[in-house]
Amino acid sequence: MGGRMKILVVCGSGLGSSFMMEINIKNILKELGLSDIEVEHTDLSSAKGMQADIYMGTRDITNQFIGFKGEIISLDNMIDKEYMKSKLVEKLKEMKVI
Repeated sequence: MGGRMKILVVCGSGLGSSFMMEINIKNILKELGLSDIEVEHTDLSSAKGMQADIYMGTRDITNQFIGFKGEIISLDNMIDKEYMKSKLVEKLKEMKVI
């Protein structure tokens, strides 16, 4: 992978929902002992110019991730922390991070 792994959480405006998801993801990573993974949030238009190992957002946003060079996690529910954790763990296992 080279360097520190990065997860970019994306929403339409880059404010409320992506910030809330960023906090939840940081807490999940801490629970998993993976707090060295960098997590940032942003809006969709800014995300297009940013590099990350994993891009994460709700399905309506991830459907617009065209040309992104990284793994994508599409969420149907951004409120349910256990659901978010299961999707993140699934992707990290697939990437052989855990």
